[in-house]
Amino acid sequence: MNEKQRKRIIDKHRDSFTRHGYHPCALYWSGKDIQDIRFQVSADIGIQDGDSILDVGCGFGDFKCWAEKKELTLDYTGIDLSPDLLAEAEKRHPDAKFLEGDLFDMTFENENFDWVILSGALNEQLNDKSAYAKRVIQRMYRLCRKGVAFNMLDGRYLQAHDLHSQNPEYMLRYCQDLQAKCELHDDYLKNDFSIYMYRA
Repeated sequence: MNEKQRKRIIDKHRDSFTRHGYHPCALYWSGKDIQDIRFQVSADIGIQDGDSILDVGCGFGDFKCWAEKKELTLDYTGIDLSPDLLAEAEKRHPDAKFLEGDLFDMTFENENFDWVILSGALNEQLNDKSAYAKRVIQRMYRLCRKGVAFNMLDGRYLQAHDLHSQNPEYMLRYCQDLQAKCELHDDYLKNDFSIYMYRA
């Protein structure tokens, strides 16, 4: 991701937050119900009470809020490019850790997480044939102790010039090259799929 693309994402979320305030629409979700479905799928990888989580593209830190409603207390770290979204996240979750920037800005020296999750953060169209998405997935896997759960837009049903989508089987094969124990889930929303990657 280059500086122009980073700025575009930051400016886009500043504008959406100004228009919508604290609301899923500020994150370009169609509604809280859709957001919650994706959160449930992410959690179903095996996240349990007390686990440590790195949430890539965390937005407002809403996954933490969702998990608490499910009686899951997490050691939560969120990372996002948007300073505007993170400022709101920090107000709402003073007990969590939030980092501003791209995943590749952080060294995470001597730090790993039980689970690394990502929901919606690979939907930005970068016109790079999924090269950035692949790098993010590889980096997430290196940072996890137990596994990675991420979602993407399903290119079989959704192709738009301003959104990044991909064929689920293509991404599954890529993930299997990194780690053989993977699962594809594409039965929860028509335009979305998730992949679980487990540590052996």
